[in-house]
Amino acid sequence: MIAADPTRRFTDRVDSYVRARPAYPDAIAPLLARELELPREATIADLGSGTGLSCVPFLRHGFSVVGVEPNDAMRAAGDDFLREWPHFRSVNGSSEATGLPAASVDLVIAAQAFHWFDVARARAEALRVLRMPPRAALIWNDRESHGDPFAEGYEQLLLDFGIDYAAVRHRHALEDPIDAFFGGRVWREEQLRNPTSLDWDTLVERLNSASYVPKPHAPTYAPMLAQLRRLFDDNQRDGRVSMNYTARVFFGVLARNPSPPQPSP
Repeated sequence: MIAADPTRRFTDRVDSYVRARPAYPDAIAPLLARELELPREATIADLGSGTGLSCVPFLRHGFSVVGVEPNDAMRAAGDDFLREWPHFRSVNGSSEATGLPAASVDLVIAAQAFHWFDVARARAEALRVLRMPPRAALIWNDRESHGDPFAEGYEQLLLDFGIDYAAVRHRHALEDPIDAFFGGRVWREEQLRNPTSLDWDTLVERLNSASYVPKPHAPTYAPMLAQLRRLFDDNQRDGRVSMNYTARVFFGVLARNPSPPQPSP
């Protein structure tokens, strides 16, 4: 069962999140700058910015970024992580109530967070805070779950021990809510490869950073970790394993007058 208040799911996983979550490809920022014709000094609002990982490609590209994050611990971690970037600031807000002025940003993004939003309210808030044209992008780091023994074994581990893993994974990048947010099938998608290499300690931290796995005090935690150890030992090369991702980027201009939903085939 998915927690009623998703803003609190990661409060006690912040340290693992900071140390081990995968970064986002730098290529995302120039892709969106080109395809959405962003001004050179654009301001980006990152909805559900968490610890700030998704802000980095845009800051490196020279944009200003406002991180909108409702979880105090995550927001504090993001402020610390990005403290050397003068064009970053954070606000205590949510996708549905950012606290930002009207028509104050050039692009809203959500990275690994959109599936927690109230879509209708987030869409209305995005239209309020965006300058014209109302540009948006939804981004997911999708872990590859097939194609090699480690990927398949890790997926099975999450299915075996995950608390609400199947439900959360099912909600990633579903096209109906994406359509609802954009106001119709007015978005495009690009995919960027994003491989990562992990030693044992970082692999454990990455597992612990997921909101749908048991916590260390749970009775299923030790068996889960033992299964992870066997998986690591069977697949490591020089003390590391590869966990590969595809960064999926859905982007476009929000339709002011939404088109009616299309009937399912």
